Amino acid sequence: MKLVMAIIHDDDAFHILDLLNEKGFYVTKLASTGGFLRSGYTTLISGVQEERVRELIEIIEKNCKSRKQLTPVNSAHVGTTESYVPYPVEVTVGGATVFVLNVEDFRKI
Repeated sequence: MKLVMAIIHDDDAFHILDLLNEKGFYVTKLASTGGFLRSGYTTLISGVQEERVRELIEIIEKNCKSRKQLTPVNSAHVGTTESYVPYPVEVTVGGATVFVLNVEDFRKI
């Protein structure tokens, strides 16, 4: 058994959950926040038989595409450290970060 943890953008979460549930994957959804942009992400956790890991990852891969987005970033005014002015910066959001971990023991109680 493997534990698959996938961190995806909130915009993709419900669609991915629906697809995974349709294929018979049991998934736990956790709200999470990215450290750099402080924007909404979703962490999906699923215990999966080893032979189905590739299938789960392919579903995520096909449906979580990265995209460009303008987001405000705070920048200090020149000559002062107390004031900040937000300015838009183009960043890449979306996609997925997936971890696959070995599970030594699994019990559903």
